[in-house]
Amino acid sequence: MGSPERILVVDDDPALRELLRAYLGDTGFTVDLAGDGGEMHYAMAQARPDAIVLDLMLPGADGLALTRELRARPGPEAQIPILMLSARGEEIDRVVGLEVGGDDYLAKPFSPRELLARLRALLRRAHAAVPASEPEFLAFGPFQLDLAARRLLRDGTDVSLSGAEFDLLKALAQRPNRVLNRDVLLDLLKGYERDPYDRTVDIRVGRLRRKIEPDPANPVYIRTVRGEGYLFNPRGAQA
Repeated sequence: MGSPERILVVDDDPALRELLRAYLGDTGFTVDLAGDGGEMHYAMAQARPDAIVLDLMLPGADGLALTRELRARPGPEAQIPILMLSARGEEIDRVVGLEVGGDDYLAKPFSPRELLARLRALLRRAHAAVPASEPEFLAFGPFQLDLAARRLLRDGTDVSLSGAEFDLLKALAQRPNRVLNRDVLLDLLKGYERDPYDRTVDIRVGRLRRKIEPDPANPVYIRTVRGEGYLFNPRGAQA
């Protein structure tokens, strides 16, 4: 058997941290705790987590700033799944959280059972194996998508993607020149909790465009087909 998956809970509420340590620990996870960004960095230096539960409202650097920082790191730390928590639960919080690279969002107060289900869904995606029948690489423009290593390279240099961004790009790149609507994309990204909040795909497409398009305002790889969905064009501006 492998070692238990490790969850890092970052929240300034000591009672909530201890509740999640006990609940997640009872379900088989190893749980580390942090009350702010400094403690989060210290915990990650001791042991890399498999997922992070991150409160938006923290003393010092808030959860949004910490997410931006993590997503800008080179290497595998940039893809650690992040489940964001917020006491306000307003739509703008969720939009901004997804924009900066959060993988999922849960409003307080919440059921520990729901948090557990969302964490497991994120972890399933993060650890999904690449079937042997799949090619190891998908190429488009100056990019190479390494499916086995879950990396995107531009002329041999890593492009930092979150786990959710990688999964969306993979789903699009494996189906070139086909229009995929939001429902189809959500089905392809199985493992994420389905939700009536349908802007999730649009937000992640926007983030991807900022990382791969020469001009994100006039995309050539991930094109919008008005009223239908998105089409991935591997030839880019040449088509």
